[in-house]
Amino acid sequence: MRALVSGGSSGIGASVCLRIAEAALARGSQPKIAVCGQAPNSTQDEIVRKIIAMGGVAISLSGDLGDPAVPDQLVAAAVAEFGGLDTLVANAGVASPGAICNLSIEDWDDMFAVNLRGAWLLAKASYPHLRESRGSACFTSSMSGQLPHAGSGAYSPTKAALTMLAQTLALEWAPEGIRVNIVSPGMTHTPMSEKMYADPQIKKAREAIIPLARIGEPLDIANVIEFLISPLAGYVTGQDICVDGGFSKSILSHIPGRPSSK
Repeated sequence: MRALVSGGSSGIGASVCLRIAEAALARGSQPKIAVCGQAPNSTQDEIVRKIIAMGGVAISLSGDLGDPAVPDQLVAAAVAEFGGLDTLVANAGVASPGAICNLSIEDWDDMFAVNLRGAWLLAKASYPHLRESRGSACFTSSMSGQLPHAGSGAYSPTKAALTMLAQTLALEWAPEGIRVNIVSPGMTHTPMSEKMYADPQIKKAREAIIPLARIGEPLDIANVIEFLISPLAGYVTGQDICVDGGFSKSILSHIPGRPSSK
């Protein structure tokens, strides 16, 4: 399994890297993983060390996906090291809250440059290699890309567009045996949300409205991504799986006076 994981230095991406390595080894295949981050850091290096300690091969790559030259550079480096590519996990993303009409053009463009254009360019650079391996790709979108989220700035629009990009690629690439799917995390405990969940009242209030009664962990998301890129999902493409503990399907349950199952 030769994989490139963007946003792989922490949170969901780091869990994805480790989960891919574990699953590949369990199947008797040596994982070769390019752990990509915005800039070199100790957490990213630790993920690489853990994969190597498992018996896999891993390299650390870095670059700002807002720079249009970076996606091609990351893919080229991974392919040069591994001799090809079996899967792309386009996981990197940025968030900057705010009212839509308060955003500057620069704020809007910066968000789309990383969350959408960066993912598109990674896919574009990976395409010939995935075609050769008849591989797979998975894009990390968001529950906020399925439902409008006031105050999220350009985040929800970028994630909605990312989902449509991935589903379009799924149709275009299917004749060549390449599968493309999307995972949309719900409320998840990551370094990006660490400060929020450090507040016990916020954490408790959020858990109260999630049917499974807990905040998601990066491994919850990584397990689904690993499944979608694995041979077990060999007949699955173009799907958007929301991993949110049932929250997004529970909206009608919050209407006062409706019948309850309790």
